[in-house]
Amino acid sequence: MLRADDIKRRAGALGFSFCGVVPAAPSPTLDGYLAWIDAGMHGTMGYMARPDRVARRRDLNVIVPGASTLIVVGLDYTTAGPPQDVLRDPLRGRIAAYAWGQDYHDIMGAALKQFAAELEQGAFGGTPATKWYVDTGAILERSHGQQAGFGFIGKNTLLIHPRRGSMFFLGEIVTDAEADHYDEPMAASAAGCGSCTRCLTACPTSAFPKPYVLDARLCISYLTIEHKGEIPVELRGKMGNWIFGCDVCQEVCPWQRFAPITHVSAFAPDSHDRAAPLLVDLLTLDDAEFLRRFAGSPVKRIGRARMVRNACIAAGNSGSTAVVAPLSALADDADPLIREHARWALAQLAA
Repeated sequence: MLRADDIKRRAGALGFSFCGVVPAAPSPTLDGYLAWIDAGMHGTMGYMARPDRVARRRDLNVIVPGASTLIVVGLDYTTAGPPQDVLRDPLRGRIAAYAWGQDYHDIMGAALKQFAAELEQGAFGGTPATKWYVDTGAILERSHGQQAGFGFIGKNTLLIHPRRGSMFFLGEIVTDAEADHYDEPMAASAAGCGSCTRCLTACPTSAFPKPYVLDARLCISYLTIEHKGEIPVELRGKMGNWIFGCDVCQEVCPWQRFAPITHVSAFAPDSHDRAAPLLVDLLTLDDAEFLRRFAGSPVKRIGRARMVRNACIAAGNSGSTAVVAPLSALADDADPLIREHARWALAQLAA
C-alpha cells in the first residue's frame, strides 16, 4: 500500500508545487466531456474523439490494468514577463505565458519519469506498475485535479486554485497500488466564480457559448496551435497579435492576482522576443531558422507554416506598413496555407 504523505513530500522535493492522491475512478465530468464531443466543439482535434482515447477516459484500467490510484501533481508557471506595452505592441506577435521559456513537457516529464521509477522500485510501499503523463494522456486531468483538492472548475473551464490562480501545469501517474488514504475535493463553499463573468465577456472571439463551456472552434489557443488549416476569415480580425495561444480569460480572472511566481527559472523568457517576437522576424522565417529559434520551446510543435500563418494574421491586424514587404514576399510562398493568409493580411492593410 502506498504511503500518500510520503508521496506528497517526495513530489515537493522533485520540484512540484503541489500534489494530490485520489482513487483511479472515472472523472465525474465524463458525461459533460462526451456531450462536448458530440456537439463537435473539439473542432479538428479528432484525436479527442477517438474510441481508444474515450475508452481510457471512461476507465483508467485501460491505461494500467488494475488501476487503483491516481497521483496528480501541479507546477506553477507564472513568471515576470515583459511589460504590457511590449506584449501589446502591434508589430510583435504575442505568445501565451506558458510557452515563454523551456518546454514544460521536458521539465515535468523528467521529474515524473523519476517519480514513477521510484514508485516502481518500492520507495513508497509495494512495487506497483505505473504510467505517467504530462498533458499527453487521455485523462481529464483538470477534473481529476479538482478531485484532488487543487481548486474548482471556473466559468472559463480552467482549474482555478483560490490561492494560485490557474497558471499551473498538471501531470499524472496512474498506478495499480492502493494508497493508505486519499485526498478529497475542495469544499464547494471554499471558492468559486460567483456572479463574475469577466472571462466570458473578455474573450475576443466569444468562445464561451455559456459558462463552463468552451467551443474550441472559436478559441484563439485552438486556432493558433491545434488547428492546422485555414483560420476562418470572420475570426482573424478578432485575434489581435496572438500568435501562439491566448491568456485573456486567465489574465482577467480575479483569482489570478494570488498566483505565486514560479520557482522554475526555466519558464521565464530570456528576452522580450521569447514572449513577443517581432512580426517582421517571424514573417521571414524558413524551416531551419524556425527550428533554431524555437528549440526547446513548446512553440516548436506547430512548425514553421502554422507560425507564419499566425504571424500573417497578426500583421494584418497591425495597421502598419512595416510588414507589407515581408507579406508581399509570402504572397507567393510555396505553401498555400501561408499564401492565403499573407494575401488576406495585405488586403486588410490596403483597406
